[in-house]
Amino acid sequence: MQRFKIIIFILFIFVDFSIAQKSLLRSGPMLGYGEMREVMLWVQVNEKAKIHFEYWKTSNSKVKFKSKSIEASEEKYFTTQIALTNLLPGTNYQYELFINNKKINYPYPLKFKTQSLWQFRTEPPDFSVAFGSCLYINEAEFDRPQPYGSTPTVLKSITNKKPDLMLWLGDNTYYREPDFFSASGMNYRYSHTREIPELQELLSSTHNYAIWDDHDYGPNDADRSYKMRNEALEVFKNFWTGQNFGTDETPGVFYRFQFNDAEFFMLDDRFHRSPNNAPNDESKTMFGKSQLQWLKDCLLNSSQPFKIIANGNQMLNEYCEHETFTKFTAEYRDLISFIKQNKISGVIFLSGDRHHTELIQQKDSTFYTLYDFTSSALSAGLGNPVKEYGNPLRVDSTLVFDKHNFGILKFSGKRNSRKLEMSCIDKDGATRWKFEISETDLKIKK
Repeated sequence: MQRFKIIIFILFIFVDFSIAQKSLLRSGPMLGYGEMREVMLWVQVNEKAKIHFEYWKTSNSKVKFKSKSIEASEEKYFTTQIALTNLLPGTNYQYELFINNKKINYPYPLKFKTQSLWQFRTEPPDFSVAFGSCLYINEAEFDRPQPYGSTPTVLKSITNKKPDLMLWLGDNTYYREPDFFSASGMNYRYSHTREIPELQELLSSTHNYAIWDDHDYGPNDADRSYKMRNEALEVFKNFWTGQNFGTDETPGVFYRFQFNDAEFFMLDDRFHRSPNNAPNDESKTMFGKSQLQWLKDCLLNSSQPFKIIANGNQMLNEYCEHETFTKFTAEYRDLISFIKQNKISGVIFLSGDRHHTELIQQKDSTFYTLYDFTSSALSAGLGNPVKEYGNPLRVDSTLVFDKHNFGILKFSGKRNSRKLEMSCIDKDGATRWKFEISETDLKIKK
């Protein structure tokens, strides 16, 4: 009997300690950027604690590697970013999270695959990219009288598609009025969104890349006049991983990265933005002179067949009644003219913000057709663009506003004849439309 009591006591202590360790975890881990030899992991805890990861090749679980250990601090709202290094290209790995040297158990495997070393060796790998915008998570205490968000079941549908990348194109959380003017308020809102159960598996096994739009930058339609813009930038860096954001000379959340034979140019449409109602002259800017020059340099420098330019606002919609790049007339014309004059191939635009989904096309008999794939919303309120029903730039049958949804890009095929399939998937996993273009469609016709 005494032995039985001792066993029960030990089990009680073990379970109680395990629960205590689990309670230290707030959200994550999140798989951030991924390269051939390095990936970044993110995690948030509830209080000061030491974090490290152990990882191994899926094909050899007997040999494990240990990351450096970092202490989560209140200064960064107990968020931590740790790089896993000395990885091998094109290799599947599994990993475990340790808090204060105790492993945290999950009901699903924590895993990732490094980018392949295919250059000069094989055909480019096939891969897929999910993207979306406008993730609103209700919290009654701070919400509008009528809740604006829906249950984010769409996140499970994204996870089920097993994309290699997830691009978050802004409004990735929604600051409320009490959040706008304090860093602690913004950090709280991000933490509240990030900890929802529906998000955790997607974060842990898909490389996540993000930019912002107005609602995860500041108030509605916020611009460079927002007094908390520097604090907002630091909060963004707390919750998203990146090898770099902005440049040494120009702050912001813009950056570029390559994944297989596609290069992604992630833009910042808020930090340097003129007010929407500023005079529409040569000085009105969405991106600012420095960021726009950075983008031009990147496009000239890129040799990849697909050049994906991602932005919070729509880029090509001339019939939009709300925010759109085309209303910054001088800057819009400058960028489009630059792309055409320099015969830059492979450009595809991605955007969010609109609370509906559509594919916009800009045809030009002297150039290839430019496309802007807008995907919205993940869980925020849906919008019916009644006044834009007749938009002549919209590809037929691509308007979706009755269900929450996300976009998928699938890259496939042999070198020099690659295909890109774009599709809209609703929250229930149903495909609403597909549209395919080839690498050769994105080149100037001779």
